[in-house]
Amino acid sequence: MKLLVVLSRMPYPLEKGDKLRAYHLVKRLAEQHEVYLFCLSDQRTDPAHREHLRSFCKHLEVVHIPFWRILLRLASAPFSRLPFQVSYFHHPHAQRAIDKAITDFRPDHVLCQLVRTTEYVRRQYGLRKTLDYMDTLSKGMERRTGNALLPVRFLLKMETRRLIGYENRMFDLFDNRVIISTQDRDLLYHPDRDQVTVVPNGVDTDYFRPRQTEQKYDLLFTGNMNYPPNIDSAHYLVHRVLPLVHAVRPGTTLLIAGVDPGQRVRKLAAHCPEVTVSGWMKDIRDSYASARIFVAPMQIGTGQQNKLLEAMAMEMPCVTSDLANNAIGAQPGEAILIGHEPAEYARHILHLLDHADERRRLARNGLEFVRRTFDWDRSAEQLDQLMAGTLEPAQA
Repeated sequence: MKLLVVLSRMPYPLEKGDKLRAYHLVKRLAEQHEVYLFCLSDQRTDPAHREHLRSFCKHLEVVHIPFWRILLRLASAPFSRLPFQVSYFHHPHAQRAIDKAITDFRPDHVLCQLVRTTEYVRRQYGLRKTLDYMDTLSKGMERRTGNALLPVRFLLKMETRRLIGYENRMFDLFDNRVIISTQDRDLLYHPDRDQVTVVPNGVDTDYFRPRQTEQKYDLLFTGNMNYPPNIDSAHYLVHRVLPLVHAVRPGTTLLIAGVDPGQRVRKLAAHCPEVTVSGWMKDIRDSYASARIFVAPMQIGTGQQNKLLEAMAMEMPCVTSDLANNAIGAQPGEAILIGHEPAEYARHILHLLDHADERRRLARNGLEFVRRTFDWDRSAEQLDQLMAGTLEPAQA
């Protein structure tokens, strides 16, 4: 099959969740099919990263979107019906490029990741198309609305309404739809959402594996640190959970690791001397191996938390929220611990810090859970079968 894959970002290096999912699925699909990888990019890309993608994709095209074009599109966005993030990524010069790619390549199937990219192929009625929603963007936007300041809240509410309508319209224009978890599928507003197939993320358990090294930190939180749900979680952990832990166990340390920490995140280290903000780490496994307990108190956002899968794969005991665990389905108390409010997070953390045997039990069960449940090969095969028509939609 000749497969055209349309992404809103170049999926390498792997510092964001959408890149991780795209990279692992596309790499495996390219083993079976001739793949034309079409990527948008709002920043200059490293030629070495392009060459890496060309090592498994037969065709690669990266269309750069200059910042001035983005500003022009966003200025006109309030007067259109498109969600702002669709306007952000949809540009006439990129549309001409993808139209030419379709004419020259003549794909048998088109795979779009996120509704941000669907505007480019929505009118290609003769092509079979699959939409990877990944997660429910409209619900994620809605959850961010409650914590936003008044002017921003108005824009977020507008974006939420537009995303709901747009997600539903794209549902009707695509032949297949997939999403990352049952929880996210159930958050879609379309009446036929049960027809969306759940294709979970995997975790590379050969790469993320237990490592014996010095544990310099007690607690760890990782993620893309310019992503609002991660920023919210870091603040929740430092301002609401850590003081309760310090009241009983002074000196408990926390490492916050991840790409692009802004001022709001960097100030957390100034606020509390026991907090370290590392920023980008060349090998994120070093951060997992350097801490005793992984804590991800996710309060907003959608999708599957790759950070939890990676931490479990490296045999770390994990404490998280119902919101995050519902997307992965670990057994509370056996493979993961759940916090519902700051005092409960603090109790879990203190208990694990004081009981090494319990840390080892939880970590061992978590490792067995991810090895048994999350596999990139299986997810790619499921997506491949869906596009080939040999798997019924929504069949898990």
